[in-house]
Formats: sequence, C-alpha cells, structure tokens
Amino acid sequence: MTNTNKNLFYLSDLPDYQVAENYSDVRGWNVKDASDRIIGKVDHLLVNKATERVVYLDVEVDDALIEEGHDTYHTPASEGVHEFLNKEGENHLIIPIGMASIDEETKSVKSNQIKSSTFAKAKRFRKGETIDFDFELNAMRHLKGDTTIHSSNAVEDFMIEKSLSILFIMVC
Repeated sequence: MTNTNKNLFYLSDLPDYQVAENYSDVRGWNVKDASDRIIGKVDHLLVNKATERVVYLDVEVDDALIEEGHDTYHTPASEGVHEFLNKEGENHLIIPIGMASIDEETKSVKSNQIKSSTFAKAKRFRKGETIDFDFELNAMRHLKGDTTIHSSNAVEDFMIEKSLSILFIMVC
C-alpha cells in the first residue's frame, strides 16, 4: 500500500478529533460475523477527514480465524472475486462502517452480511499501515462479492451506507 492520495487516517492519530458524545466508541469490542462467531476485535477507527466520519473499523483478526487456513487463489481470477495471499504478520482487516451494527448490551459489533469464511479469505494488512484507495476498492469487492465495483463507478464516500452509519467524529 502506498501513501499517495491518503484520505484515511487513524482516529488515534488525529488529536483534534474524537468519537461524538452520543455515539459508542467501539474500540476493543468483539466483532462477530453473520453467524455470531467472533472474528476479532476492533483495534482502530479509520476516519475520512473530508467527511469527518469514521468509515472503517480496523479489526485485529482472531488467531483462530487466521490459523484455519485456506487455499489461496484456489478460484481462477477469470471466475471473479477470489482469495488473497496474506503474508506473515498481516492480521488486520477493514470493515466498512455501513456493513456493521453495534450491540450496546453485549458491547460487540456485528456484520450480518459477512460470514467468517469471507473474513478468513479477506486481504489483511499489518497494524498501522496506510490504507490506500486501491486497498479500499479490493476490500469492498471481496466483502460484497461484487467485481463490478471500481473507481469509475464509485462515489467519494461509496464505502458508507449512510442509513447504517453508527459513528461520527467531531473536532474538539
């Protein structure tokens, strides 16, 4: 991933920003898939400074999910979305905020649209790496299972499904 055209920032790296008063700070909360399986914990919140919104959850993936292993690239690229080759030490992935819901009672985040097998096969990254637009596009293609998503048909904030946005930030 490159540092060009950086539009995502870790909330913890922006001292003038914080989670808005009426919203939950989900960092440290478990993340569950569509079957209620814990796939990891929210480690960071990724912010789009232009919209002043959290747009992704940076999730540290549970070791058990990584250890399950899978046959990377077992589906030919000609057949559409396929798995990624993850390297040693890459144990974080992003979830668009629009694909998540929060449960205040259990202090967990759930993605009803994504199964653990999809998370297991998702492209991961090392903690703290810069997330560029190409990584965002590839993540969205994989998580939605839609190869037609590309930069020419993506609007600036296509990662946010506005009706489900759950976290906002504000300048202190």
